[in-house]
Amino acid sequence: MAGIIFSGMRPTGRLHLGNYLGALENWVKLQEEYKCFFGVVDLHALTTGYTHTEEVKENIKEMLIDWFSAGIDPEKSTVLIQSYVPEHAELHLLFSMITPLPWLERNPVLKEQVRDLGLKENINYGLLGYPVLMASDILIYKANAVPVGEDQIHHVELTREIARKFNNLYENVFPLPQVKLTKVPRVPGTDGKRMSKTLGNTISISDPPEKIKEKVKTMITDTEKIRLNDPGHPDICVVFTYQEIFNPGHSEEISVGCKTGKLGCVECKKGLAQALINKFKKFREKRKYYEKDPEIIKEIVIEGSKRARKIAKQTLGEAKKAMNLDYE
Repeated sequence: MAGIIFSGMRPTGRLHLGNYLGALENWVKLQEEYKCFFGVVDLHALTTGYTHTEEVKENIKEMLIDWFSAGIDPEKSTVLIQSYVPEHAELHLLFSMITPLPWLERNPVLKEQVRDLGLKENINYGLLGYPVLMASDILIYKANAVPVGEDQIHHVELTREIARKFNNLYENVFPLPQVKLTKVPRVPGTDGKRMSKTLGNTISISDPPEKIKEKVKTMITDTEKIRLNDPGHPDICVVFTYQEIFNPGHSEEISVGCKTGKLGCVECKKGLAQALINKFKKFREKRKYYEKDPEIIKEIVIEGSKRARKIAKQTLGEAKKAMNLDYE
């Protein structure tokens, strides 16, 4: 194995194309090379979703079904639920004692969240400190590589700073994890804006063929290409952005056809819809299996959390011993 990886997702229910390309597709590949821990980070979900906890259980189930249907293999990877491994929270508490407040206040992702969610001065303690909890998620398994997009590099750097400070203050317990940069294709929503369930512009990887066709039909295209023979501008067309990602073998042909007015938007959308339907055909078939018996998912994640907790307990014990908190 090349090393140890931890990566997690907040439970938001069924995953859309952005979730798949941004993380899940890469996870499936990584489990062939690394010892992987994949976490449902339900405690992180509470930082902004603490008023809607009734949705968490169903969201976890639907997300896990997507994970396993997409190829996450519990024989190769440890799949866990964060709150089932309380050592995450205890290590987070220990780390919070040595993490200076300015490290958290300069977090650029936090600033974006405050802006996007309209929080202004109403920032709760959990939201401010979530990068410390993220550091504990990573370091409790002594992960030495963390797959992230460019927007998450700051979090891994902060994790390294916390690990370095702990090691310097006490003992050399934690590795300094490296960023494993994931090239994430920018997938806009069907309206050209950022893909978001809140905006209602997503395509879920579990959507049935008819729903995919329906959603693709509504996608924004080049506003200057009104008639079939009008020359188009694929570089500014959302549909073509999808074609490059999901139909790469034909993207050049599609681009030429659009620019010369030989390919109309209706036909282009039909081709894209079919490419998406084909891409996730096996996924949908596998999903039906888990939907019929969701208890399988429950058993897998409970067992995975037990395995994860054995490792987490050992790491936490080392950390507490280093801090002279072992009173036995």
